[in-house]
Amino acid sequence: MVMRLNNEFAAVEVERDDRGNGPRLTIRDARNGRAVTLDPLELSALAALRHDELAPFLDPARADEPRADGHARRNGKRPPEGAR
Repeated sequence: MVMRLNNEFAAVEVERDDRGNGPRLTIRDARNGRAVTLDPLELSALAALRHDELAPFLDPARADEPRADGHARRNGKRPPEGAR
């Protein structure tokens, strides 16, 4: 079952994925198709964050500019060579 959540700033689709070595959560940006799959450990770490710790990730400019590896650039700058 896919659950769609949206507001004036974002639209995402959330789905349980049982195809790997265990259950995971896939979160897909409905506007650009980018997706991430998180396992229970990653979700637990995310749940432990405070809202102010998430703030740097909520900058809309951060997600708009793709890097060569397909991920978003940080603050519009290229990551250091060899960085992941």
